[in-house]
Amino acid sequence: MYLAIEGVIGVGKTTLARLLQPIFQANLLLEVFEENPFLSSFYTDRQRYAFQTQIFFLLSRYRQQHQAVPQLLASGKPLIADYTFEKDALFARINLQGDELEMYWRVHEALAEKIPLPQLVVLLRADVDVLMQRIALRDRPYERNMERAYIEQLCRAYEQHFLENRRLGSSPVLVVDTNHLDYIRNPQDLNSVVERIRQALRLSPFQAELPLQMEG
Repeated sequence: MYLAIEGVIGVGKTTLARLLQPIFQANLLLEVFEENPFLSSFYTDRQRYAFQTQIFFLLSRYRQQHQAVPQLLASGKPLIADYTFEKDALFARINLQGDELEMYWRVHEALAEKIPLPQLVVLLRADVDVLMQRIALRDRPYERNMERAYIEQLCRAYEQHFLENRRLGSSPVLVVDTNHLDYIRNPQDLNSVVERIRQALRLSPFQAELPLQMEG
């Protein structure tokens, strides 16, 4: 089993991935994003630092996934990641344009061919107000200048990329609305998500009658 968690900044990807790890007795692959030296500058001046930030992320994500994913899958244990390699292109379409975007696409397409796809992408959704509250609560220094308009733009981009414009052969997507979920304090919320994942992947045991929203 190879499962990836996706969603907009602040939606709770890493939190859910950590909670699912012991349940599925899985290896855990977490995105390394705080090492990007351009990230803080990007949130202050997106246009000036977009290309440097995007290329750094692309190469960092490629290096991590190209090395770690095959190795972890070869161990025979399930694998849960809190991001997908494909999402990098989503951000590039927002942040880059012209020659910079064209150069990015050439590099991305060459690298993507070497990255294993997850069996299922769990797409976490939340309203913009909820996302802004969660971002403020975790209070990461480089996110303090986060603009609401940017989060709104990301929400639209995630919907388009993972639901509306899904390419043939892409990983199937399970949508989970997190507006009123509290995985940490309410075990029933976590159990509900676990059952939906089991149903989507046809893992035993699961309850076939549970509601499921799938796009793929």
